[in-house]
Amino acid sequence: MSIALPVVGGLATQMLLSLVDTAMVGRLENSKVALAALGLAFLASWAITSLFSSLSTGTHVLVARRQGEGNLHGVSEALNNSLLLSIILGIVFAIIGYLFSFEIMDFFSKDKAVAAEGAGYMAFRFLGLPFFLMIVSYRGFFYGIGHSKVILHSAIVVMVLHITTNFLLIFGNLGFPKMGLAGAGVSSFISLVFGWLVLVFVTFMKEYRITYSYYKHIHLSKETIKQILKISIPVSLQNVLILLGFLIFVAVTGIIGTAEQAASQVVISTLFISFIPCFGLGAAAQTLVGQSLGRGNPLRAQIYGFQTARIGTYFTLVIGFIFIVFPESVLSVFTTNAEVINLAVPLLQIAGLSQLFYGGGIILANSLQAAGATVYVMWVEVFTHWVLFLPLTYIFGVILQGGIIGAWWALPVYVIMFLALNYFKFRSKTWMKIKI
Repeated sequence: MSIALPVVGGLATQMLLSLVDTAMVGRLENSKVALAALGLAFLASWAITSLFSSLSTGTHVLVARRQGEGNLHGVSEALNNSLLLSIILGIVFAIIGYLFSFEIMDFFSKDKAVAAEGAGYMAFRFLGLPFFLMIVSYRGFFYGIGHSKVILHSAIVVMVLHITTNFLLIFGNLGFPKMGLAGAGVSSFISLVFGWLVLVFVTFMKEYRITYSYYKHIHLSKETIKQILKISIPVSLQNVLILLGFLIFVAVTGIIGTAEQAASQVVISTLFISFIPCFGLGAAAQTLVGQSLGRGNPLRAQIYGFQTARIGTYFTLVIGFIFIVFPESVLSVFTTNAEVINLAVPLLQIAGLSQLFYGGGIILANSLQAAGATVYVMWVEVFTHWVLFLPLTYIFGVILQGGIIGAWWALPVYVIMFLALNYFKFRSKTWMKIKI
């Protein structure tokens, strides 16, 4: 819990920032266009961050293993080479994204006004990509050594600065230029730079600088980069597949009806927020499983994985109970539309049933990733999401005419199978033999 809770806090700040951006942009004169542009830009940014944030997983897994081995030079080598990857990838894609920000927005939007409004926002989001990726590398390092509070402190700095500069630049307060949606992009860029500076400052503290000596041993290691990529690439593909899968799921619900699609979107937003503690526990499992394997104690690693999954299941039992028994109260937080709430009630109850199993599935998947079984977890996601979930959504909802409720009954099938495949793999102990 000492590792997981700061991770949860950091993820909560990210969720809060997206809500703040939406709330502030929604108060502009051209709010209809600006919010549409923000929504599309958010999806594009989410796709990019999903693709590259797996560098954190690769760094996290490698650092945790080397930390457990007592190989402090290996820890510093993992951080330095991860940062090198982040700088190269960040600069290349920042240039491409900055130069083609309008074309990217225009591709996703049929409305030129929406594309033009979102282009400025996206340009500055792309400029911040190198700093975001370096933060991702530092996140993997600090999570791997078990010091997740450092990332929470950086996230708080980013949140406070982002909200402040949003207030100044979106609306032109206190003499600053009124930039509208583009101001939110500039705000994101500024806050990321300062969040990165906080982490750089921490690495110069005696506790870390002398222990790991990463500034004394800076050199390119092809083997380390290969290991980071070997772990990260399957996670990247998995993240992209999840994103595309849920976009297709929402599209299928749109075939059933517009109101049904809106109800599904509200329930999905509710689910993503409720998963945050599970993601925090998953990060803790990755650290503890990886360090235990590094110490040559695979049975302890298995205990950590199962115990963390058990804690996650206790949490999802509570959340699932709330979703099933008090769905109207939960949904009223996200919308006041009576038709959407009525449609969403049975969907949230199905989601609540599914949630009982998903927490354990996420955490055991993270535990397997910590052991290096990232390819296995990726194929589990491919099978459960693309072979089961999406086809069954269409079959139950459209072909069998089960409507939106029928479509959502595909979710428990996906979740239960996802948990089962990860559970039996983790129980089998075959992952204990993987070398990193």
